Amino acid sequence: MESGNISANVLLAKSIINRYPEVFESLLEYEKTKKLRKLYRRARFNITIDENVLRDFKAYCAKNNINMSRALEKKMLEMMSK
Repeated sequence: MESGNISANVLLAKSIINRYPEVFESLLEYEKTKKLRKLYRRARFNITIDENVLRDFKAYCAKNNINMSRALEKKMLEMMSK
């Protein structure tokens, strides 16, 4: 193989590891424990918001067939990326 191609592959591998560190951490944990944990765990938390906003958001999500949790999660990620 050409050394330039190997270098490109190494850079690609490093970028994948940087993008999905939880996958590689899980694999390292598996090597130690021989147990594979869930990669993407969900967490439940309680918040307090205006009940009118919640009612309207529930109706909006139901009408548009949107998962409320996923919609909020997407918006949170969008806000953090700014």
